[in-house]
Amino acid sequence: MAAAGPRRSVRGAVCLHLLLTFVIFSRAGEACKKVILNVPSKLEADKIIGRVNLEECFRSADLIRSSDPDFRVLNDGSVYAARAVALSDKKRSFTIWLSDKRKQTQKEVTVLLEHQKKVSKTRHTRETVLRRAKRRWAPIPCSMQENSLGPFPLFLQQVESDAAQNYTVFYSISGRGVDQEPLNLFYIERDTGNLFCTQPVDREEYDVFDLIAYASTADGYSADLPLPLPIRVEDENDNHPVFTEAIYNFEVLESSRPGTTVGVVCATDRDEPDTMHTRLKYSILQQTPRSPGLFSVHPSTGVITTVSHYLDREVVDKYSLIMKVQDMDGQFFGLIGTSTCIITVTDSNDNAPTFRQNAYEAFVEENAFNVEILRIPIEDKDLINTANWRVNFTILKGNENGHFKISTDKETNEGVLSVVKPLNYEENRQVNLEIGVNNEAPFARDIPRVTALNRALVTVHVRDLDEGPECTPAAQYVRIKENLAVGSKINGYKAYDPENRNGNGLRYKKLHDPKGWITIDEISGSIITSKILDREVETPKNELYNITVLAIDKDGRSCTGTLAVNIEDVNDNPPAILQEYVVICKPKMGYTDILAVDPDEPVHGAPFYFSLPNTSPEISRLWSLTKVNDTAARLSYQKNAGFQEYTIPITVKDRAGQAATKLLRVNLCECTHPTQCRATSRSAGVILGKWAILAILLGIALLFSVLLTLVCGVFGATKGKRFPEDLAQQNLIISNTEAPGDDRVCSANGFMTQTANNSSQGFCGTMGSGMKNGGQETIEMMKGGNQTLESCRGAGHHHTLDSCRGGHTEVDNCRYTYSEWHSFTQPRLGEESIRGHTG
Repeated sequence: MAAAGPRRSVRGAVCLHLLLTFVIFSRAGEACKKVILNVPSKLEADKIIGRVNLEECFRSADLIRSSDPDFRVLNDGSVYAARAVALSDKKRSFTIWLSDKRKQTQKEVTVLLEHQKKVSKTRHTRETVLRRAKRRWAPIPCSMQENSLGPFPLFLQQVESDAAQNYTVFYSISGRGVDQEPLNLFYIERDTGNLFCTQPVDREEYDVFDLIAYASTADGYSADLPLPLPIRVEDENDNHPVFTEAIYNFEVLESSRPGTTVGVVCATDRDEPDTMHTRLKYSILQQTPRSPGLFSVHPSTGVITTVSHYLDREVVDKYSLIMKVQDMDGQFFGLIGTSTCIITVTDSNDNAPTFRQNAYEAFVEENAFNVEILRIPIEDKDLINTANWRVNFTILKGNENGHFKISTDKETNEGVLSVVKPLNYEENRQVNLEIGVNNEAPFARDIPRVTALNRALVTVHVRDLDEGPECTPAAQYVRIKENLAVGSKINGYKAYDPENRNGNGLRYKKLHDPKGWITIDEISGSIITSKILDREVETPKNELYNITVLAIDKDGRSCTGTLAVNIEDVNDNPPAILQEYVVICKPKMGYTDILAVDPDEPVHGAPFYFSLPNTSPEISRLWSLTKVNDTAARLSYQKNAGFQEYTIPITVKDRAGQAATKLLRVNLCECTHPTQCRATSRSAGVILGKWAILAILLGIALLFSVLLTLVCGVFGATKGKRFPEDLAQQNLIISNTEAPGDDRVCSANGFMTQTANNSSQGFCGTMGSGMKNGGQETIEMMKGGNQTLESCRGAGHHHTLDSCRGGHTEVDNCRYTYSEWHSFTQPRLGEESIRGHTG
């Protein structure tokens, strides 16, 4: 079985009526000569009948015309019937004129329309044998117009099998539109194979129906395999293009340049894609306000752009565009859709702020500050409460001394001019200011930031006041040498009355004087020294001695100033050695460095000169001084120096000759670190405590006998001086106390007695640190007869000779070393021992 072909007559007249083919000769030499289009005998209006390749004929053509008004030609070469045309048996032709206006050239293309005739097929009666190997299902392409008006049922085509020549064949179909939704849209006549459609079809719902045809005999024998039979639904331009949105909203800056993109509109069409039915073209139907035309739309892309630079938000801030879209590439017979486009013009800073007037006046009282004196209004056409509207004010001229400040009131956009530094009527009775203004945002147009329209002059008038005295400058300086005699007079603080520009009639009063060193003359303001000024007491770091002065006029108005006194240094302080007591570990340490300071200024200070004054031969033999730098010296000992505590006098002198001598206690100790020397001394005292007690008892017995001998000798020689009867109770007792501090009691007759368990009070007699540290002991005793216990008490732990003086007794020398007592008592103790043995 085969579909009806060239060998048989084509029964589907409707199918042939809708069939459209065209042949275009593509050779370059024949492209502009003749084009033959095969068309049905009847042509419907607005239906494409073929296409001519115009580019191969004339690429640069910009004008295309048809010689026959029944046919029109589009730019792409598509040929349409302008109205319904019936072709006769004769051939019909027309000419297409192609013109190039720029080159002034023209070409012609002849189009020949040939009527497609039916071809009947004949079957040879001799072909009675069915040759299955040569039969094929090859259906003729078949289509139907969507939304066809009928009449229905509408004949589409006939399916016929070659087996029908020898057999009785029955036809059937299946597929969508038959036994699938939509049901019963197609049917085929069982005996003839004629295919019919029962109702109109919408291509946008069903664009093709893939049917399957069957041919079989009465007994069910299938002469051929099932035949695919596609039915294509031809598109009709029955859908209007529709915008994606009913209302578009876009924004554009008012200062935009021509060609700025505003937005894009888009439309869709349900008709068949890639055909003229869906080839859309955009345009603007109407703009409100109508003039001038400020926008354009790209016909193919729908991009809306600006075409003018006259956008001004202050004139029109919103435009409404009626957008049109048309299919058929915008041809007049195409379908149309519309939409509304709202374009809002946004603000840009294209209007400079301006003053309402070019000159202002303001008044202020002298000495007033932090007060508002003027408000300056501004006009700006830009959008309110935006950076394009808000302004910044600047004082361009006249505020060199910083008396004024101008700020912006954020609510009213006014300039607020204030005085921040007091004005003096006597100095400036009138001040001229030049004020400038500009916006917070930069200007959108090329205009100067400050022009004649945004400048203003402000004249500030200063009103006079009867004001009090002025302490100017607030701090005044004076130099005074220290140790100046009491009662010396120096120039003091000077204030003045601004009304008469002098200080006549002013009175002065001292408000604050840290040390009470000066007094102030009430009339002249001069200062008088009431005490000796000491620079080292008040200003150790060369600071100024500040005195606060009050100046008062006749009406009681006053001002306050500071008199800064620079106390000049005098070399009234000798250098002083910092150390009191040092420990040298022998033999690890061979020396110690002695440091000195001078509270006077450097001109009266270093370099210092260190020396050992006239000392005992032992100190001179064992110790020496060498210079280290300007403020230090090195104290060194000889190798044969013994382990003990030495008292070494050291004299230090500054560059001006001021000198002082200090007795430095130096403990030469057998140790590796100075702290071990003290620890060793305490430990040794604990170990030898038992033997020390025995030695003390023996020493007391011997001392009693020695003292008794001395008293008797003295009493015999000097009858006027006697020892008290309780002399036995006044012997020197060596304490074995280990705790810090030594308990001392000084007897009434000047001899020293050491007592234990009395560490709360220090007395002139002391065992010294030599005993505690294991060094040479020093025992101090007082000479004199008219001293009591209270008179011998000292305030500190270490006492000098002066602290032990009492009454009117003159003391020559109250210090005796242990070695002197030993050299004095040993011979006598030996004599007593011999006498005892002899007796």
